Amino acid sequence: MDIDADEHPGDSHARLKTEMWVEMLMNAGGQPAVGQIGQRFGMDQNQTMSVVQALLPALGAGIQRNVSNEGGIESLLGALSGGNHGQYLDQPELMLREETTADGNGILGHLFGSKDVSRQVAASASAQTGVGSDVIKQMLPLVASMVMGGLAKQSSASNLHASAAPAQGLMGMLTPLLDSNRDGSAVDDVIGMIGRFMTNR
Repeated sequence: MDIDADEHPGDSHARLKTEMWVEMLMNAGGQPAVGQIGQRFGMDQNQTMSVVQALLPALGAGIQRNVSNEGGIESLLGALSGGNHGQYLDQPELMLREETTADGNGILGHLFGSKDVSRQVAASASAQTGVGSDVIKQMLPLVASMVMGGLAKQSSASNLHASAAPAQGLMGMLTPLLDSNRDGSAVDDVIGMIGRFMTNR
């Protein structure tokens, strides 16, 4: 990967993490779901993908924060195995349904803990992409559902090929995706923001 000489190390780290999340989604069959989200909001594939990429660091940070809590791994395992999230990638047309938005809002509640965080994430993504924050706020729960669908499918595949316990298989999959070294990247900023809102709940 080429890195701009003027690019801050934290920025390049965050960009790499975003690319890894995108790769995870695409490997899990997420391209048609991205297309359906774009169709719902009248956006082309490139514009939709730019919004997805802008939202992924915050969603990844929310997952990391939950996993780092006591019992977080078990909770995530339960959500991935019992939530039927993989259906959103297997049946991408579900991205057009309000039930998917409702499910995504529930996911965001667990990941961010506050609608204020969701609004801040949408505003940040809007500044990056030029897409209105009101539109991105509507897209955010759909992208959250899609991410959980990708994790569910990848986790299932990982456990099929692992002799270890499910939690170990899940962590083996998640470790490359989660930013744990606190190097000043945008992802760590979001983790701190989520933590502040959770503390003040």
